[in-house]
Amino acid sequence: MIILAFESSAKAASVALTRNGALLAQYFQNSGLTHSRTLLKMAEDILKNNELSAADVGRVAVARGPGSFTGVRIGTASAKGFAWGADIPARAVSSLRAAASVFADFEGFVICPAMDARRGEVYNALFEASEGAIKRLAPDRALPADSVAEEAAASGKTYLLTGDGAGICAESFKERRAPYRLAPELLQLQCAYGVALAAEGAPDVSAAELSPDYLRVPQAERLLRQRQ
Repeated sequence: MIILAFESSAKAASVALTRNGALLAQYFQNSGLTHSRTLLKMAEDILKNNELSAADVGRVAVARGPGSFTGVRIGTASAKGFAWGADIPARAVSSLRAAASVFADFEGFVICPAMDARRGEVYNALFEASEGAIKRLAPDRALPADSVAEEAAASGKTYLLTGDGAGICAESFKERRAPYRLAPELLQLQCAYGVALAAEGAPDVSAAELSPDYLRVPQAERLLRQRQ
């Protein structure tokens, strides 16, 4: 089965094609351009360059969050539109699980994806790798990078930091002398290939059911509640 995957939950945007779990192609861009300008164009090009059409795609997958509210909305809307147009099911996965999925062979570490959540916090979850698969150790959460470092220091385990918030966490880890390793630079930013890998075991949903998961309330809604 061919999966077309979208990742736009942070500054970088990417689209990937996989067939039965094997990577066929991936387009990756970290230019800061608005994802609404780039994501569907990358999907169009990746299909064309692999001599495929929408009819060849069996599932569309997307990182549904957490992450940038705008980026998550754009990715989810793109996947929803493609699924509707192609009349195929969709698969929505956690952007943190997707980020961890490319490290399924990194045994011996606590895989710690971290995304910059602003206000001194990171979106974070914890996983471990075993026999080519990852197992979740902690849920998706938003918390200060210092809290992640304190948790790591108490565990005595080495954390593998990945994601666009890895550098933020690394500073806290240094201060607390918590053992860590930064993921290789080419694997550090979230990518659509990770989304496709995570989608292999995810349930199907219809285009109508596909929705974002912001994890915390958007800023506009928070401000509205404060005024009320």
